[in-house]
Amino acid sequence: MNCRHCEAQLRHSFLDLGHAPPSNAYLTEADLSRPERYYPLRLWVCEECWLVQTEDYADADELFDADYAYFSSTSSSWLEHARTYAERMREALVLGTHSLVIEVASNDGYLLRNFVEAGVPCLGVEPTASTAETAERLGIPVLREFFGEALGHRLAEEGRQADLLLGNNVFAHVPDINDFSRGLKAALKPGGTLTLEFPHLLRLIELVQFDTVYHEHFSYLSLYSVQRILGAVGLRIFDVEELPTHGGSLRIFACHAGDPRSIESRVAAVLEEELQAGLRTLTTYHEFQSRADRVKDNLLAFLIEQKRTGRRVLAYGAAAKGNTILNYGGIKPDLLSCVVDAAPSKQGKYMPGSHIPIHPVAMLEQMQCDYLLILPWNIADEVTRQLAHLAESGVRFVTAVPHLVIK
Repeated sequence: MNCRHCEAQLRHSFLDLGHAPPSNAYLTEADLSRPERYYPLRLWVCEECWLVQTEDYADADELFDADYAYFSSTSSSWLEHARTYAERMREALVLGTHSLVIEVASNDGYLLRNFVEAGVPCLGVEPTASTAETAERLGIPVLREFFGEALGHRLAEEGRQADLLLGNNVFAHVPDINDFSRGLKAALKPGGTLTLEFPHLLRLIELVQFDTVYHEHFSYLSLYSVQRILGAVGLRIFDVEELPTHGGSLRIFACHAGDPRSIESRVAAVLEEELQAGLRTLTTYHEFQSRADRVKDNLLAFLIEQKRTGRRVLAYGAAAKGNTILNYGGIKPDLLSCVVDAAPSKQGKYMPGSHIPIHPVAMLEQMQCDYLLILPWNIADEVTRQLAHLAESGVRFVTAVPHLVIK
């Protein structure tokens, strides 16, 4: 296999999680009697451009189909994150009725709704029909297709280049990251601003966030690798922010290479932090497997001990990261009888691989448990506040990453 950016031969394994089904391929009851498709889930690191990437088996249209079940608006904290960003960018870039905001992977309209309400013209690009329909009901025009170079040029030819072009948690999801980047270059108006948010590889390594690895994430990104990828197509990063979202993310601000805006000192600071943390040293990647195994082993030991002593464990959040750790640990309904989730699109279905049933959050009131395992640990504070009444009745909250914590 060659690097999907620089095409150098990949020779160094970073993480091997065995075989697993796509993490968002939730099952109906009828699906339980049918064969389930599994793919190898392995990561490699390129020692030339330091891009971390999956070993490819699944096609994008298999992973992001019409029934894709991830809806961004399910999380109230993420909605607030989007609202704050939209307000800030509208003021900083003086966006108004003359402007155009384009979001790639606009999902269910969680972010563009803020621009619609402010009267700023916008356009969503979203290939999954289930989420696109929700966005359209909010008055957001949506192109239902995958974004890439061809679409970027088409938008430019139609006079629809963006004053603000953004993509939140999509850059890691594209199989051809070079084609996608050329599309960004084409769709960005001269003088326009590009922002991309993505989980920071540095935090994944520091906090052993191996459960954020799944087939839908083709790439795992550092500022160094993203700077190289965008630079190769004529885009330049001029600022960066570190965000708490998704366990630690970066938001980069970019423009055309010839844009007069100066590069902020934060760019050099983050690059230096990555260098000092060993992100351009192979030893850092070779040591990660044993650290991930320790997290998985500790969770498995905890669940087995609760089963042995007759205590019941339920889980909150049918998240993709939960599916990764459950499948890697071989955890089934005998150890974790059900998962509750706030998204109606997941309720009544089953977790891929583990076949653990998914129920509405309201069902917690009827199902007694001793421990509630919060699988999307990145919103653990939000969940514990919402379910504080369970703690008052003796339920203890558990997170597994970066290490087992019982509250």
